[in-house]
Formats: sequence, structure tokens, C-alpha cells
Amino acid sequence: MKTAIVTDSASYLSAADVEKYHIHVVPITVIFGHQTYLENVEITSKEFYERMRTAPELPTTTQITLGQMQTTYDQLAKAGYDAVISIHLSSGITSFITNLESYLPNVTNIKVYPFDSLITAGGEAYMVLLAAKLVAEGYSPEQVIAQLKKIRETTGVYFVVDNLSHLVRTGRLSNASGLVGNLLRIKPVLTFQDGKIVAIQKERTMRRAYAAIKAKLAAEIAAVDYPLRVTIENGNNPKLQAEWTADLKASFPDLTIDEGEIGPVVGVHVGEGVMGLIWARDWEKWTFWFTIINP
Repeated sequence: MKTAIVTDSASYLSAADVEKYHIHVVPITVIFGHQTYLENVEITSKEFYERMRTAPELPTTTQITLGQMQTTYDQLAKAGYDAVISIHLSSGITSFITNLESYLPNVTNIKVYPFDSLITAGGEAYMVLLAAKLVAEGYSPEQVIAQLKKIRETTGVYFVVDNLSHLVRTGRLSNASGLVGNLLRIKPVLTFQDGKIVAIQKERTMRRAYAAIKAKLAAEIAAVDYPLRVTIENGNNPKLQAEWTADLKASFPDLTIDEGEIGPVVGVHVGEGVMGLIWARDWEKWTFWFTIINP
């Protein structure tokens, strides 16, 4: 069986990984006023953050259309694929994956296996890369989906926004009511719970928020018996990303550390300056033994 891997642009995979692992990325749309842009196709992250600072209207997003997905699946079927594993951003922040699952009975020319990452950015990317690795090793879509559920269980994310107002404005913060009065005076530590974004801790500065997140990573490293991989995410904040990277490399020399960028679609909701850590069991070291022992 020839199986394709599809994801959305909110996974923020590098162009090199997309090409190397033959991943098909469907872009999400960002809207400024009456103008629409396909993420990382018609607008870059740099252009987005520059425009976000100066545009008279703050941007919004719209879901990938089912027509886009149908076109993608049709192209894959025509290219000789029998199946597609379709991995997408969290159902807790968009209804897209639910809509896709309802639509799939209309897709008759290729077998689609949808998967809800329950996260976005680097966490979603790890699942996509694991799927690509396992498909290349000859595993069936059913076996891959089983392993995606396992890596999803190991995934952790904690992040801090420079300005909480964007999450409140777009309705993506589940427990916003208790924080709104302190929008400008706190740097909340946020995470995903059941696929939804929630604030779990209030800090006064970015430095203190980082210390809190680093402590959570240290606790996770101590608690697990498998290799972790972490992505340091930034939203147009490369200087702080470099500082976090240097500190984590010094503190955890055996940890595999990636750097990622929060692009336009997620940037609409978290704003410029966001920083975070996303980790999971290392997809690249996902072994044959683990696959067989934990089917």
C-alpha cells in the first residue's frame, strides 16, 4: 500500500523536512481586512508580523476548506497513493478536523485516516515526522495511527505570550475570564488541556515564566525512561529564542533541541513575541522494539 502524509501549515515544518520526508502541506488562510493570504505561500512570517504591527484591523484566520482537502486527496489518488494519513491542528481550537471527519464519506478514491494532533506547531510536526518515518519503514496506516496516539500521550507544551489580548480577542483561551483584568500586568504560562488552550500559572516577567517552563521540562526529563526531544518556539522573537536555546543546551546537554517558528495562523491568536517549549518522545529514535512491544 502506498501511503501519503498530509498536514496543515500550522505544523510549521521546515521546507527541508517537507521535501526530505515527502510530506504534503495544505495552507491555512490568514485574513487582513478584505485581503486573504495562504500561510507561507502568499505571506511569510516576517511579512505577517510586520503587517500585524501596522494594519488598521487585526488579522483573523479561516479554516482550510473541504474543497482544498478534496483537491489534495484527488491529486494523491491520481499520483498512485492508496491511502493518506491526514494530521491536523487541535480540535480544541478549530472545528476543522471534526468537519473533515464528517466529510470523508464523500472521499471515495483514496482511503483517508484523519488524526487530531490536539496541539499545533512543533507538537503537530513531531507527529507528522513520526508518521512519515513509519510509513517509509513499511508500516500500515493502522499501525501508524496507533503509534501517533502514543507519541501524542508523551507530548507536553508550555508557552508564554507577550500580550494575552490576542488569545482573548480570538476566543482561543478557554479560561480567560479570570485573567482579563490583568492583561497588561502578567505573563501567564499556558498549555493545552484536552486540546484547548488554558492558562495555568501567572508570572510577572518573561524571565520568571521561562524559569517555570524550564522547571516543568526538567521534571519531565526526570520522570520518563525514554529520550525526549524539545522544540523552542518563537513568534518573531529570535533573540530570546537564542537565549533559551543556549541555556537549555547548557542545562540539558543530552537533550535533542530543535528551534521552531510560530507563523501567521497561530500568530493571529498568540501575537508577536510568544515563546514556548514543546516536547515529546523523540520521533527520530522511535524504535522497532517500541513499535512491536507497544502495538
